[in-house]
Amino acid sequence: MASASDDSSEAAEAPPNFIHDIIDEEVRDGSRAQGDVCTRFPPEPNGYLHIGHAKSICLNFGTAIKYGGRCNLRFDDTNPTKEKQDFVDAIQRDIRWLGFEWDRLLYASDYYDQLYRWAEQLIEDGKAYVDEGTAEEISKARGDFYKPGVDSPYRDRPPAESLDLFRRMRAGEFPDGKMVLRAKIDMQSGNLNMRDPTLYRILHATHHRTGDDWCIYPMYDFAHGQSDAIEGITHSICTLEFEAHRPLYDWFLEQLALPNRPRQIEFSGLTLSYTVLSKRYLRQLVEQEHVSGWDDPRMPTLAGMRRRGYAPEAIVAFCDRLGVSKREGGMGDVSLFEFLQRERLNASAPRRMAVLRPLRVVITNYPEDESEEFDAIEHPEHPERGTRKVPFSRVLYIERDDFREDAPKKWFRLAPGREVRLRNACLIICKEVIKDDAGEVVELRCEWDPQSRGGTPADGRRVKGTLHWVSAAHAVDAEVRLYDRLFRVENPMDAPEGQDYLANLDPDSLEVLMGCKIEPSLANAVAGATVQFERLGYFCADRDGSPERPVFNRTLTLRDSWAKLERKFASG
Repeated sequence: MASASDDSSEAAEAPPNFIHDIIDEEVRDGSRAQGDVCTRFPPEPNGYLHIGHAKSICLNFGTAIKYGGRCNLRFDDTNPTKEKQDFVDAIQRDIRWLGFEWDRLLYASDYYDQLYRWAEQLIEDGKAYVDEGTAEEISKARGDFYKPGVDSPYRDRPPAESLDLFRRMRAGEFPDGKMVLRAKIDMQSGNLNMRDPTLYRILHATHHRTGDDWCIYPMYDFAHGQSDAIEGITHSICTLEFEAHRPLYDWFLEQLALPNRPRQIEFSGLTLSYTVLSKRYLRQLVEQEHVSGWDDPRMPTLAGMRRRGYAPEAIVAFCDRLGVSKREGGMGDVSLFEFLQRERLNASAPRRMAVLRPLRVVITNYPEDESEEFDAIEHPEHPERGTRKVPFSRVLYIERDDFREDAPKKWFRLAPGREVRLRNACLIICKEVIKDDAGEVVELRCEWDPQSRGGTPADGRRVKGTLHWVSAAHAVDAEVRLYDRLFRVENPMDAPEGQDYLANLDPDSLEVLMGCKIEPSLANAVAGATVQFERLGYFCADRDGSPERPVFNRTLTLRDSWAKLERKFASG
């Protein structure tokens, strides 16, 4: 996120952010001291964070950074049946991975006692009552956008009676669903959220922090604003889905006469093409095993993106690039996201050589029992990073796709009688093609030019094709997982008639390659380390790997100009 230290030229070019415009005006008119700004990020720990949450994280933490204020991490843990400590831990990891640190770590459950006392106050003031109707009865009586609500038969219950029942609810005398506590507001309101909303429900469930201390739990709308007020939040920043909840948010603050009055501001959230961001759908993908877990590298969760090898700085840059507005925009373009990722990874990832679909090459005029090492640069744009040693021997592996027996005119890779450069090593020319009984090419016999050591021929002849390779005697076997987009269509919710979004899953979104050959320097890659496999793309070492059998996940491919020509040839 932009910080207060950005210079004026950078600020002038920044995408629009209407929330910062609001705060700027508050600072100018003196109604807000810049350092007093306090925000919060309030996730429910019922799943993993996804890319949609990243925008809210960047906005809340970034706003605090920009104005020299504070940002709390507060878990909205008011539904014990869906929340777990594992999710709490994962959320903290993800926020830190994005590069942010909270001022205070808090929980809505920290305020259970105070929220309960405030609920009793509302009952005593005649502004809340215990309703013994069923969930279906209450929902039906609330009406809809076209039909006004109908008062509950319990709406005029005496405060003393409601208070007694509420305390018995707290004591655990009643089963789940027997009764609820509702606010008494306006059953005729055009805003459905104001039609006597539920404040507390009975739920005999063990909470991940409070255990079995409570059997009644506050609803989000009742806990949210009061938690903000307790913490001194100045700007309660929410996505647009909470805009209709703002009158209720303000109503609670007014009725309880809290000393601090947070201001709720809504913004347009982030969506992304070729994926779904609803926790409900993501949970379904996990539970039905369409993916390997919440951190499957195809998932739009931050944990999945980390495992895939995406750069957190590029995620923050993506959120920044989108700006902040109240207008519901179109779906975020995954191509922009991938562009920013490639830009970051290209600048940071060291280069290595790996062969995913190996084809054996024997250099017939190279001594059988010898080997040597060539210098290979770590990064072409950062010479200060130096070089590494890459072993070379008589038998090598190249990519099977880098050879064609019957090659077209503009084919600059290896073919019978054609010469190519092996990156950092030498020039070779294909002399013989060996096939198995089925006619498949299994080995190429080539000759090298000893005078071309390092890749530059002594006579200065020009060779257009350059291939990556690994030495067979030194190569390490690896598993490589080629990940692609999880869905085949831009908007997965656009499903064929009679089907749901799962019909748009891409069955080929993961291809696992065994027996890949990687240069020996990759054997001890730490899980999470990203590299560029030269000419193939960006890859990330996975936690499933070991020095004996490393595992790499493909983050993104490189741009491949040959792919366009390939399609052109295929179409005639």
